[in-house]
Amino acid sequence: MATTKFGLAQPVRRVEDPRLLKGSGRYTDDIVLPGMLFGIVLRSPHAAARISRIDTAAAASLPGIAGVFTAADLAAEGVGPLPCAAPVNNRDGSPQATPPHPVLADGAVRHVGDPVAFVVAATAKQARDAAEAIEVDYDTLPAHTDPATAMDKGATRVWPDVEHNLAFDWEIGDKQATEAEFAKAAHVTKIEIINNRIVVNSIEARAAVAEFDATSGRWTLHANTQGGWMVKNLIGPLFGVEPEKFRVITPDVGGGFGMKLFLYAEHVLTCFAARKLGRPVKWAAERGEAFLCDTQGRDNVTRGELAVDADGKFLALRTRNISNMGAYLSTFAPFIPTFAGTGVLASVYGFKAIYANVLGVFTNTVPVDAYRGAGRPESNYLVERLVDAAARELGIDRVELRRRNMVLPSAMPHSTPVGKSYDSGDFRSVLDAATKRMDYAGFAARQTAAVARGKRRGLGLAYYLEATGGDPTERAEIRFAEDGFVDVYVGTQSTGQGHETAYVQLTAHNLGIDGDKIRIRQGDTDTIPVGGGTGGARSLYSEGQAILLTSESVINKGKQAAAEELEAAVADIGFADGRFSIVGTDRGVDIVALAATQRKKASAGQPATLLDAAEVAPIDAHTFPNGCHMAEVEIDPETGMVELVRYSVCDDFGKTVNPLIVRGQVAGGVAQGFGQAVLEHTVYDPSSGQLLSGSFMDYAMPRANEFPDIEVELLEIPCASNPLGVKGAGEAGAVGSPPAVINAIIDALSGDGVTHIDMPATPERVWRAMTLAKAA
Repeated sequence: MATTKFGLAQPVRRVEDPRLLKGSGRYTDDIVLPGMLFGIVLRSPHAAARISRIDTAAAASLPGIAGVFTAADLAAEGVGPLPCAAPVNNRDGSPQATPPHPVLADGAVRHVGDPVAFVVAATAKQARDAAEAIEVDYDTLPAHTDPATAMDKGATRVWPDVEHNLAFDWEIGDKQATEAEFAKAAHVTKIEIINNRIVVNSIEARAAVAEFDATSGRWTLHANTQGGWMVKNLIGPLFGVEPEKFRVITPDVGGGFGMKLFLYAEHVLTCFAARKLGRPVKWAAERGEAFLCDTQGRDNVTRGELAVDADGKFLALRTRNISNMGAYLSTFAPFIPTFAGTGVLASVYGFKAIYANVLGVFTNTVPVDAYRGAGRPESNYLVERLVDAAARELGIDRVELRRRNMVLPSAMPHSTPVGKSYDSGDFRSVLDAATKRMDYAGFAARQTAAVARGKRRGLGLAYYLEATGGDPTERAEIRFAEDGFVDVYVGTQSTGQGHETAYVQLTAHNLGIDGDKIRIRQGDTDTIPVGGGTGGARSLYSEGQAILLTSESVINKGKQAAAEELEAAVADIGFADGRFSIVGTDRGVDIVALAATQRKKASAGQPATLLDAAEVAPIDAHTFPNGCHMAEVEIDPETGMVELVRYSVCDDFGKTVNPLIVRGQVAGGVAQGFGQAVLEHTVYDPSSGQLLSGSFMDYAMPRANEFPDIEVELLEIPCASNPLGVKGAGEAGAVGSPPAVINAIIDALSGDGVTHIDMPATPERVWRAMTLAKAA
């Protein structure tokens, strides 16, 4: 990897890939500890029921069983419920409803898959057999699964003491100013949309391996997290101990997408059982179980209204979003549709006022939390669907309507009505580049040719704006190892994004060290004391700043050490291309050689200046990546089948460290967004609450053969709020693709009178929309 020695912005192939492709990766389920036991979770078959009796005697007597645990066992040792770490207040200032989220069901179950008991045995098969032997008497209750009707009078309550199933009633923006703008509008466009629920389905299912050291009173939890520090901080109080009693080790992770951020029941159960039994305990989800125990995503019903003046200028936006929380409040669940989602409602447009009301509701379904984009895809979807609808109603070209309302570069920094401040952006230039690349002007000819072949062809576009998030600080540490390598310890966690490659490039660029001599260390809360983890597309701009700051400390220490080594004043020492030298001379020393010399001196008890350094960087501002997605589809009117024939993206991610990785990230996000738009459909039976789409037999996922090449053009408009000039790229593909695809489908069907369709636009839904429009 010598190409990383001094440069950035190179399409360097991922340094982690050879190890992973050769089968040398180590995932949580690969971990085997001496004396390890296996845990199985008994889960509720009912969406709503009272538990009148649990009899574990028969299960406990079976061969190989080490323990069978219920809520009573956890309570006896003071283990608390799972926390909601991001509560919000209601419009009147009162706190949200926060019913308990027990680790194991305590007297009642509230969704299919709710954990009821934890069985630990010598083998997974023995534990599974014992789980089936547990006798549970359920008194079934009516279930409610539809967020749109959860607040209706007479709707079944998920929690007896939570009226109308309302977890919170939250608002942002100036309601009075928004209403004033609507009062003087020449036109108002209204739309109601469904943002369908997603089952995350990362390629690697969740797993946990816990061990307890009775001598130190400390746990070691191996788990596929998106950052073990938050898990450590949340799990400690549940056991009534300091978080430092937990060491969380995260090995390789096969996909996260937000779902692996959170503290789960299985983390607690394995730690509890390991202490109780004095042996390590492993739990690993099977795919069908993952459908029932992983947090799910999206699931909103939203009404949006767009006020436009007589010149086609946007005045105000008004929204009301009913957001399904599921049966319990997961770690960040209330934050996702509120602060995270509404922060991008202004998008790239110059609204004078915005008001948003978000209603979080409980239903008898799996809890919902952050999923790739975490609220921002939902808001961008609403805005871009509204803009397209307004263009049709006003008879204005959809590109022109967007250009007319975009915030100009001269207005930067730009403050939005929902409290965000954009530091940079040239939205019109990105839009123009996208339409040129897609040959927007030539689309009519392609559409005519498709009609001649008996197909409907549509072109959809969506301009998105992302707001990255995460912790307000990040840490990096650089150590010069005895074997001649440089180890970089980072506080983020790769789940497949290519972090190791990007961080190697940054370190090589900063210190002039060959990339082949740099190792990235991550995922151990003992060797890395603090970290913000990975989420909100924060890793590069947060960890990158920390690596930059730490590199500067290394160089400053190196100048001091070089001055001593070369017998010169510190002020006369310069640093370039990995070498310290006396300015104006050829006398110098290589940074790695200097570090080795200082280390040997220190080992011998001599005065030395070690080059190792660690710094915590303040993350003072987040970034606002943005871009334009354009999708072209063909539809068979006889079957409703949608074919994606071309897809092009123009993105502004600021400065790009590795364009090859960035393009891969965008393509993956587009695939996920396309999956939501036309394929993925989470279906609960309205009467029983059963998850009907509970396996890959019933839940469709996108496949490679459904995509053309995803064209990605990167337009570098440097970010002004961080020294690297970068903007987060990890979630953007999933933010812009759903509205682009759905707008393309509506465009294709507009000649048949179709003006609206909800996700997922399955063949049956597309065919039905065409049929009903013709009949109208």
